[in-house]
Amino acid sequence: MDIQEIHSILLEKFGAAAVGNAPVAATDPWITVDADSIVDVSTFLRDDERMQFDHLNDLCGCDYFEPDPKKADKFGHDPHIEVVYQLSSITLKHRLKLKVMGPRWKNDEQGQLPEFPSVSGVWGIADWHEREAYDLVGIYFQNHPNLRRILCPEDWVGHALRKDYDFPLEYHGVRGR
Repeated sequence: MDIQEIHSILLEKFGAAAVGNAPVAATDPWITVDADSIVDVSTFLRDDERMQFDHLNDLCGCDYFEPDPKKADKFGHDPHIEVVYQLSSITLKHRLKLKVMGPRWKNDEQGQLPEFPSVSGVWGIADWHEREAYDLVGIYFQNHPNLRRILCPEDWVGHALRKDYDFPLEYHGVRGR
């Protein structure tokens, strides 16, 4: 089953407000899913006999922001955060990429982490992937059972893969740069 067929089924089930009018054409195409629909769409993709996306290969956060004002005009994107989901059906041997997009900051308030629903109740492995996206990109996953840092120490300040992250000169007496 290809992405067009998958999207047609999702469009019929959830509507364009949830899954967009069409997949995004690219070398590696994807379906954009509304954040409020990601858990329902994911559950359907896992449970529907035609889909059987029983494996979440990867989930990652991406920060689309150009901190250099001189380069911002050529950047070509409005600043935003994306959560990217790479799915596989081991049984049916097909793959799918989903993306959920949102603001860089909750309520456009700098420092307030953006929030997305957790899919850890759909695929257990999302627990670890969402913790990594939280730790490194600063994405808060609502209803996550154990959202805490996974790579950085608990007292680390900030999220190192944010484009505007300011790396500390020192951490616990150890010089960083």
